Amino acid sequence: MKVKKAVFPVAGWGTRFLPATKAMPKEMLPLVDKPIIQYVVEECLDSGIKSIIMVTGRAKRAIEDHFDISFELESVLKRKGKEGLLKEVRRIALMSNMLYVRQKEPLGLGHAILCARDAVGDEPFAVLLGDDVIYDPQKPTLARMLEIYDRYNRPVIALREVPKEQVIRYGIVGGKEMGDGVVEINNMVEKPSVDVAPSNWAIIGRYILPPEIFEYIEETKMGPTREIHLTDALSRLLLDGPVYGYLFPGTYLDCGEKLGYLKAVIYYSLHRDELAPKLREFIAGLMK
Repeated sequence: MKVKKAVFPVAGWGTRFLPATKAMPKEMLPLVDKPIIQYVVEECLDSGIKSIIMVTGRAKRAIEDHFDISFELESVLKRKGKEGLLKEVRRIALMSNMLYVRQKEPLGLGHAILCARDAVGDEPFAVLLGDDVIYDPQKPTLARMLEIYDRYNRPVIALREVPKEQVIRYGIVGGKEMGDGVVEINNMVEKPSVDVAPSNWAIIGRYILPPEIFEYIEETKMGPTREIHLTDALSRLLLDGPVYGYLFPGTYLDCGEKLGYLKAVIYYSLHRDELAPKLREFIAGLMK
C-alpha cells in the first residue's frame, strides 16, 4: 500500500525551552520567519503525503491556528495592499488536510503515536517529529525514505551517525550497510550506555511504519520514566521481518534543544540571500 498519511507527535511540554514555551509550543519557535514545524510539514508535503495527523496536547492551540485560515489577518493584509504576505498566509492555511487528536498525558513517543491509531487506520504511515529539521535542497529526506519503502515494502527509519559519547541521548541501532545509505537493522536499544551501544547510528525523527506497530506499542511496558518508548515497539517489528535504516545525506538540525535551535536559526539565516551578507559580517565582528 502507498503511504498516504503522516503523524506528527507534538504534544510534549518543551521544558528545555522554558520559560519561552510556557505559553507557546516549542514547535512554533521561529526559524527566521517560519515556525520550526512548518519546515517539517513542507518536507512531508513535498514528499507527496498530503494527509497530516497532529497529535497535540493542552497549550498547543497555536499550531492549529497557524495552519488555519485567519480571516482577520487576511483582511488587514488585503486592506494594506500586502499581497505577497496575503498569498503566503493563505498558502499555509490551505497547504494540507490536517486532523488533530489529543494526547491527554505525556506518556512518551510510542503512546503519542498510539493516539493516532483510529485516524491512521489499517495502512502504513509516516511519522515526523516536529522539532527535527533536515535541510536537503536536492530531495526531501522523507521522499528518499518512501523510495526505500517502495523497494522493500518494509519499515524504514532515518539514521544519523553521532559521536560515540552521545549515543546515550538516542535510540541506537545495529546492522549492516547495504549501499546507498541503506542499513538492514538487526538490533535496537533505547539510549544505551557507550559500552553496550551496538553502533553510533542514531534514530532521527523520521519513520515509515506498518499498522502492526500499534499492537506492539500497546504491548510495550512503560519505562522507569512512565514513558512508552517507540524503540521498544520497533524492536518487536524485527521479529516479523527486516527493518531498514537510512543514513540520509541532508543536514540535520536538532531544534529540540537550545544549542541545536540556535545553530538552526543561523544555518537558515545564512541560506537567505537578503540576510546572509550582514549576518556573516556581524558574526565576523563578534569573533575578533
